[in-house]
Amino acid sequence: MVLEVRDINTSYGDVQILRDLSLKVEAGEVLCMLGRNGAGKTTALKAIMGLVRPRSGSISLDGVELTAMPAHKVPKQGIAYVPQGRRLFSELSVAENIEIGLMARGKGRDTRDRVLNLFPVLNERMKQRSGTLSGGEQQMLAMARALCLEPKVLLLDEPTEGLMPSMIAAIRDSVTELRAQGVAIILVEQRVDAVLPVADRVAFIENGRTRDTVDVETLHGDLSLVHKYVGVGH
Repeated sequence: MVLEVRDINTSYGDVQILRDLSLKVEAGEVLCMLGRNGAGKTTALKAIMGLVRPRSGSISLDGVELTAMPAHKVPKQGIAYVPQGRRLFSELSVAENIEIGLMARGKGRDTRDRVLNLFPVLNERMKQRSGTLSGGEQQMLAMARALCLEPKVLLLDEPTEGLMPSMIAAIRDSVTELRAQGVAIILVEQRVDAVLPVADRVAFIENGRTRDTVDVETLHGDLSLVHKYVGVGH
């Protein structure tokens, strides 16, 4: 199973955001996208989901062309997206948010039980209004709702943003478990220390282009690319 993004170009009005951006991620692999704010990382995820239409280039999953597919059909192909800021239905309960996730691809109780095994704290919150959860619990719920699709590919945009260390560790553990289950994961992060323990490869994005893609082992020994594309302070 391969998700491949080839030479996509996107614009918001007259402003070009992505410039011949290319990525590839395979089953059971975590690809991290690193880059400064405004580099185009979130736009790349939105393009994969059909929320931003590329002007040129190709996006495909297992050879199925997604580039012109309406946004509401992309999740049915097995791609799930957890956007920055989580976007939960805050007035609905935890259980109701999960039910909405299950409906997207017609999944049932078995799927729900498997998802909740990844995030056991949610079992204790099923009747609670999701807007009253802690930030970490909301992130877990957003991931759980996405996983109700039983996705082949999971797109995560800044999943550890604003979370305390214990919650970051829990999110990281869930990513590791999903990788072991064969899910392909594209992870957008600002914090290098949150990424290196779980990533297989890192794609550095600058000005809408993929500048370098390297194995994570390479970065462990040499952080010069991180300093170059993300900044010394990370």
